[in-house]
Amino acid sequence: MTDKPKTLQLKPRSTPAKPNPLRAPVRPKGPARARPQSEVQAERAARDAAWAAGKPAGADRPPRDDAPRGPAARPRSDAYRNDAPRGRAPARAEPSGQRPAPRPPRDARPDLARVGNVRGEVRLNKRMAELGLCSRREADEWIARGWVLVNGAPAVMGMPVAPDAQVEVLPQARHQQAGQVTILLHKPMGYVSGQPEDGHEAAATLIGAPSQWRGDARHPADGRRFAPEHTRGLAPCGRLDIDSVGLLVLTQDGRIARQLIGENSGIEKEYLVRVHHAPNGPHGAGVVTQNVQAVFPAEKLALLRHGLSLDEQPLKPAQVEWMNPEQLRFVLVEGKKRQIRRMCEQVGLHVVGLKRIRIGNVVLGNLPVGQWRYLGAGESFA
Repeated sequence: MTDKPKTLQLKPRSTPAKPNPLRAPVRPKGPARARPQSEVQAERAARDAAWAAGKPAGADRPPRDDAPRGPAARPRSDAYRNDAPRGRAPARAEPSGQRPAPRPPRDARPDLARVGNVRGEVRLNKRMAELGLCSRREADEWIARGWVLVNGAPAVMGMPVAPDAQVEVLPQARHQQAGQVTILLHKPMGYVSGQPEDGHEAAATLIGAPSQWRGDARHPADGRRFAPEHTRGLAPCGRLDIDSVGLLVLTQDGRIARQLIGENSGIEKEYLVRVHHAPNGPHGAGVVTQNVQAVFPAEKLALLRHGLSLDEQPLKPAQVEWMNPEQLRFVLVEGKKRQIRRMCEQVGLHVVGLKRIRIGNVVLGNLPVGQWRYLGAGESFA
């Protein structure tokens, strides 16, 4: 009888099951942990009384047993209470007898505007505009291109400069500025001074070779030929309403724009204004269209000269006089929106026609309606 070969069988080792990290732990079995609320409150009151009787100076109240653990459970100082002033984050409370650690110095760029105010310095672009070299926008462009030197060194955008700093402009900037043009246009009715609006075209669309005026030989600049680049960047200097006509200045030169519409501009603007006497409005009773001067009170004419306000700001003195019984002459040194029309409404006048005939030393002259010419080399507004 033959013996059968024995086969060795190995039992697999039992390995403990790994807990599933996504599965919540199972609370072990046992008696319920909840206690009566009265017992909890009594224990809490006894602990608070013991702490209040023997607490050391400057100590904070210990955390309660039933309070949540973690950063959110840290005791708060008085600065975090509901009666603390709001609007800014309160300072962090430090332990008694310790001073807060000093913050490391910041390697940040200082506030240039504040530094300039303290030291009497101003930003470079503003200083260049004050010196009459260019406008602020042009100054920023020149600085970015490296065309400006301050005390012999290349300028940096936004840098403050002292009042006695030497500002030098390189020839490249002067050459670019020499090619800028200023255009005088006789704006017709129905065109807006700035961007197109409400379906009306901008006055700048009238600038072109066909509408250039060459009829006045007193201005040598009229012999200059029109070029398409002369229309790039043209900005109106002083508005004319859509219902107004007359002299409108458009320029590429920031110096002229600042001279005419800058904050401290005192250039005179002269207007001829045709009016009706309408004490109850243009469609009310008592409108007088002929010989308005005879029925218009003298004290109201004095108000037009000085004493009126617009937008809650008093107006500067103006020159106002009768040119004929239906037409007034205004000379202003400021240019608020629809200023003359709003001034006349306050004294019972209704404007039916307005024409600007002069800006500074430059007059409209015989320039036809809808045509334009270049500002002459010998002309200036001041």
